[in-house]
Amino acid sequence: MKRLLITGAAGGLGKMARERLSHMADFLRLSDIDDLGEAAPNEEIVYCDLGDKAVVEAMVAGCDGIVHFGGISIEKPWDLIMNANINGVFNLYEAARKNGNPRIIFASSNHAIGFHDQTTKLDASSPTRPDGLYGVSKCFGESMASMYHDKFGVETACVRIGSCFPEPRNHRMLATWLSADDFVRLIERVFAISRLGCPIIYGASDNTMSWWDNGQVSYLGWKPQDNGEIYRAKVDAAMAQPGADSADMIYQGGFFATDGIHES
Repeated sequence: MKRLLITGAAGGLGKMARERLSHMADFLRLSDIDDLGEAAPNEEIVYCDLGDKAVVEAMVAGCDGIVHFGGISIEKPWDLIMNANINGVFNLYEAARKNGNPRIIFASSNHAIGFHDQTTKLDASSPTRPDGLYGVSKCFGESMASMYHDKFGVETACVRIGSCFPEPRNHRMLATWLSADDFVRLIERVFAISRLGCPIIYGASDNTMSWWDNGQVSYLGWKPQDNGEIYRAKVDAAMAQPGADSADMIYQGGFFATDGIHES
């Protein structure tokens, strides 16, 4: 690719992508509303409120691929989620349609299916069960991606990211953990494959404890190599395992399922 756009580049995943994806394009175009520091020689910095349609269209122009991490990434009041995760996703897909249909990685979330219990094995055909307003916005994004693929041919990998941190932070994350190395491998495959479509992909490493089945997207050739189980002893030493009646032991979305509505 000549130019790869990374939205939300000031966030945790965005910073990882900025460090790890420079080999994928001649230029990285980095976008956020927060400070992005100085641009490296192969970087372009664009400050963008995703709710601003004209600015989003200018941001997408000239890009061959998009890694969309931008928007609200946790539970927040609806007006904030609406601007970034609803209007912002529409603006992004309209901009893609008008600018040659660049392939997109959409950062969906396990919170799109967070009300499923942990005894249920899910695959790409499983119904969504969002565990909050943030999860609802990710279901919306997946539906927007599907419609723009069917109607206009925009290809998107909808990645239901589990927990992409250097290490699992609690017992639930032993199942949801996605290593940075495995995420980079997935991003590389998404942009390398000749025909992508609009798949639902569960973003988790090859964890011993697992609730998700990516068998329907085996055509991607993505083979995660890391396993959160190596951190079990460290997690056990750091904290007690939650009780059987804890949300973190019942729901795939953990405590998000019992969180209230955040008012403005």
